[in-house]
Amino acid sequence: MFVATIPLLLRLSIFLLAGVGAGVANGIAGGGTFISFPTLLATGIPALQANMTATVGVVPSFLGGIRGFRDELRGHRDLVGSLMPSCLLGAAAGCALLLTSSPGTFQSVVPWMVGAATVLFALAPWITGRLSHIERTHPGRRWSLLVGIFVASAYGSYFGAGLGILLLAVMAISLPLSIHELQGLRNVLSLVINLLAAVVYVIRGHVALDAVYMLLLGTLIGGWLGTLVIRRLSPTIVRVLVIAAGAVTTVRLAI
Repeated sequence: MFVATIPLLLRLSIFLLAGVGAGVANGIAGGGTFISFPTLLATGIPALQANMTATVGVVPSFLGGIRGFRDELRGHRDLVGSLMPSCLLGAAAGCALLLTSSPGTFQSVVPWMVGAATVLFALAPWITGRLSHIERTHPGRRWSLLVGIFVASAYGSYFGAGLGILLLAVMAISLPLSIHELQGLRNVLSLVINLLAAVVYVIRGHVALDAVYMLLLGTLIGGWLGTLVIRRLSPTIVRVLVIAAGAVTTVRLAI
């Protein structure tokens, strides 16, 4: 491709800008992969390597969200700890699937997963109202949360586009928390999922180093900027943005 022949400095600048854009998207509602992944492909990086490079590159984008929602997260340390086993096991399963299966394994399933998650998130207030007679400590609620986190984590380390939507949907129908608390938890879990996957992919040597360095810097900046934006919006607008991001993600994956 022509883009692959451009000077190194300009090429690195493109990676940096893509990282900033991806970080902003992840800081607001998720979907940064749709900025970083196509950019890597356009510069001539093979699809599988681009996928892994994008996964490694977005890791810092969640740090801004964790810091931005630190007040909301303080009261949920035990909850985060209880979700870690499902999160780590799911992320490990997704890594193994990506490294051992054909790239098209999830191609027909992924749009349905993200689409269903978007609908669930949109209907979450109604669903939680209908389930209000069931105690929060009921085993069924607990298991649905743990299984949902496992599935979302496996998907996140396998590809990642729409991971935030899946996590928010699972938690929104299982936990009686505000949208800002859910955003804080989403950033923590997303960081863990992508960090585990990043370690695996770096060890396996499947990342484009020049691209990943720029993405790491760009997503760090973008994640901080995105969190600044989302903190200043009302819960209703945040919910609308998440649903819109989910809808766009679903369409993009289905095309």
